[in-house]
Amino acid sequence: MSEMFPMRVIARVHSDFSTKFGVPRQSGLVDALEATVVFEPPYRNADALRGLEDFSHLWLVWVFDQAVRDTWSPTVRPPRLGGNARMGVFATRSPFRPNPIALSAVALAGIDHSPDLGPVLRIRGADLMDGTPILDIKPYIPYADCIPQARGGFAAVPAGAELTVHIPPELAEIFPAERLEALQGVLAQDPRPRYQHDPERIYGFTFAGYEIRFRVEGDALTVVDLRSADAAP
Repeated sequence: MSEMFPMRVIARVHSDFSTKFGVPRQSGLVDALEATVVFEPPYRNADALRGLEDFSHLWLVWVFDQAVRDTWSPTVRPPRLGGNARMGVFATRSPFRPNPIALSAVALAGIDHSPDLGPVLRIRGADLMDGTPILDIKPYIPYADCIPQARGGFAAVPAGAELTVHIPPELAEIFPAERLEALQGVLAQDPRPRYQHDPERIYGFTFAGYEIRFRVEGDALTVVDLRSADAAP
């Protein structure tokens, strides 16, 4: 018997990522990344957040809305393993699941109150695209949610060392200063697909309204062009 449980979108994330490319592969990897959670009109009620300001971190339950499929597979190819090995879908965090639901732990930087939008959560370290639908928000409780002795399987350690990022000064000056640290953190995580290592290839993605183009050689990433996304060809 297959049961259906209707879900309501309670909020949406507003972040600097207009596409999936460049989004950190896990939450918390780039603390300097800032985003906001804006509630949908029925849920713009400050009473629903009463006491939330006393927590430093939150769980966001959200939807892989860019990865919804009519079918599912019991195995997937995790990028972490180079896309060459199959693992059970429930042993991975692949977006291609029977139910495209995700979970992210983020830092709560503050709660603003807007006359038009109601309470708005300011968060850090999110791994979500702009417009991502949020199904639920729960407080992160350290004594229950942190398990230091837990085993991490094939993802027990970070995927690799961070890259050294070089942004030429003349390009760095173009980018808004308040976003530069976050951009450097995103690039240091190596946003390329795990199976691509061509040092001559130029990659690109949009971040905070700018088209970021870069290449990687060894453990060094160099930004070769940076322009307003509106001006990009």
